[in-house]
Amino acid sequence: MTATESLRRRIPLAASLVVALLVAANPSLQSLRPTISFSHGSTSAEVDPALSAFHSGMVHIIIRKVVASDRAPEAAVARLGGLVTRDLSIIDGFAATVPASAVGSLARVDGVRVISLDRKVAVAGGGSNDSPNSVYPKVVRSTNVNNAGITGRTITVAVVDTGITEVADLAGRVVPVQNGGLVGGTSPCKNFSGESTCDDSYGHGTFIAGIIAGDGAASAGKWKGVAPQANLLSVKIAGASGAADVSNVLAGIQWVVSFKNTYNIKVLNLSLGTNSTQTYRSDPMNYAVEKAWDAGIVVVVAASNLGPNPGTVSKPGDDPWVITVGATDDKGTVGLGDDTIPNFSARGPTAADGLAKPDLVAPGGHIISLRAPGSAIDTQFPNYVDGSYRKGSGTSMSTGVVSGIAALMLQANPSWSPNRVKYALTATARPAASSDPMDVGAGVADAYAATFSAPAGTANAGLDHSTGLGSLDASRGSVQVQADNTDQTIVNGYLTMQLLLWDPIAYTGLPWNSTTWQVSQFSGGAWYGGAWYGGAWYGGAWYGGAWYGGAWYGQPDGGAWYGGAWYGGAWYGGAWYGAWE
Repeated sequence: MTATESLRRRIPLAASLVVALLVAANPSLQSLRPTISFSHGSTSAEVDPALSAFHSGMVHIIIRKVVASDRAPEAAVARLGGLVTRDLSIIDGFAATVPASAVGSLARVDGVRVISLDRKVAVAGGGSNDSPNSVYPKVVRSTNVNNAGITGRTITVAVVDTGITEVADLAGRVVPVQNGGLVGGTSPCKNFSGESTCDDSYGHGTFIAGIIAGDGAASAGKWKGVAPQANLLSVKIAGASGAADVSNVLAGIQWVVSFKNTYNIKVLNLSLGTNSTQTYRSDPMNYAVEKAWDAGIVVVVAASNLGPNPGTVSKPGDDPWVITVGATDDKGTVGLGDDTIPNFSARGPTAADGLAKPDLVAPGGHIISLRAPGSAIDTQFPNYVDGSYRKGSGTSMSTGVVSGIAALMLQANPSWSPNRVKYALTATARPAASSDPMDVGAGVADAYAATFSAPAGTANAGLDHSTGLGSLDASRGSVQVQADNTDQTIVNGYLTMQLLLWDPIAYTGLPWNSTTWQVSQFSGGAWYGGAWYGGAWYGGAWYGGAWYGGAWYGQPDGGAWYGGAWYGGAWYGGAWYGAWE
C-alpha cells in the first residue's frame, strides 16, 4: 500500500474536505470543460484553453493523471525540462512548472488525463506571513543557554548540504576552505556538487544553516538560530536541482573527517537520507557516519520525511551510533502540551535491523529561517518573512535545531565525547506529543538541561560497527540521479558522481586524514551535477499524502494552504529536504 493510499483509508472525510475546499477555491482544480484535446493510443488528454495564450517561457500547470500511482507523467515533466512543484494526490495529480512549448508533448504522454493552468488564487481571512510565529529556540530552551553566555562560539558545524549563501545573519562565520594544489587561495565551501559556485542554488543548506547558527542580523535579532555565534563549514553536494548521489555524501563525510582538525569541526549536520533497507552493519553510508563519530565528531542526522508508518527512518539515520532526529509541530507555542508529531516525521524501528529510532525530536513544523535569494526554492515559493526569511517544515529542520544544541553543549563542555553528548541529550529530553519511543525517542530536546544538568553517563555501549563493504547501489534505495554529462548517465551500480567506479576497499582500508585524502578516490577528478531520476522519487511516499495529515483547518498562510498537518509544497527531493510555505 502506498503512503497516499494508506492516508486515504485513514482519513477519507478529511481528504474529502480538502478536495472540496481546494476545488471551490481554485478553478485550476475544478472539473474544467476544455476544448483542446490530444488523442494518443487509448488515452485522450484534455488541455485547458487558457494555456494556448502561452507561447514562450515557463508556465505553471496542474496535471491530473489517469492512474494515481503512474509516475510516467512526472518523469515526462522532468524529461521535457520542467519541474514538479507540488504533489496533489487528493486529485490524483500534481503541480508543475514547464516550458510553454512542452504542453503539447505532455498531452501526448500516456497517463495524462487533464492539463490545466495553475491559476493564482487570493484567499481571504486567516493568518499570514505578516504575523508569523516561530518559537523553536524557546521550545528547546536554547534561548536560556544563550542568555547564560553560551552561543556556540569557537565551535564549527559542518553542513553537508546544498551549499550556504553567506547572507547577513551568517556574515563572517562561514569558514573559508583552503584550495589545494596549484589553485591556492580559499573558497566558501568544499564543493562536490558539479556547480562552479559555492552559493546555495537550491535553498535548503542556507535554511538549515540559519537554524543552526543564524544571528538575526537582518531582523534586529528577532529570528535567531540556536547557536548564533557558531561557525559553519559548507560542504556542498548538490546544485539547483537538489539532486545528490550517495557518493557525494560519502565524499563529503570523508573530507570532513580528514580535515576536522584543520577547521575545528565538532558537529556534522546531515539533513538528508535515502530509503535504503540495507543493514547498517555493512552499508557504506553507515560506515562513513560511524567513522566521523569515532573521530570525535557529533553526527546529527534527519529521521526522514517518509512517515508516518513504522520502519520509515532513512539511511544513515538508521545507524545506532549517531543522533537521529524526528520532528514535532510546536503549534507556535512555547509549552509542550499542544505539540504533535507531524505525519511526515519518520517512525521506527529501522527497516533493516529493527533498531529503536529516532533518538529524540525537536520542532520541525513551520520553522522560520534564512532565504537563499535567487535559489530554486526561493523562486518557486516566493512567500517571505521580514524580507530575509521564509518558512519550511521537515525533519531536516529538526536536525538543524539539534546540531545547534550540540554546538552549545560542546562550547560549555569542551571535553565531551560524541557518546557523552548523545547520552546527555537523551537523558534530559522531555516527554511531549507521543508516549511511543518509535515516534519521539526519548522526547523533545532540552538544550539547557543537556548543557548544564545532564546526569553522568555515555551512550552506545556494546554496539557493532559497520564494515562499509556492502552495496553502494543498495545504499541508494530507490533514489537515483542522472548526471549532466553528454550521455546523461544514470548513476547506479558501482558508479559514483565522478562517473568512476566505487572502490570500497580503498574507502575502508586507509585512515582518514589530510594526507590520505590527497590519494583518496574522491580527491581527484571532476564532479558532475545531475537531476533526480526515476518514478519512485516522485511517488506519494516522497512528497505525497504524507504532507496532508489527519487535521486540516483550511487556513491560508500568505496565500498558501496550510493547517494542523499541511506543511507547504514539496520541491524536488522533498524526502531529503522537506516542504516550503
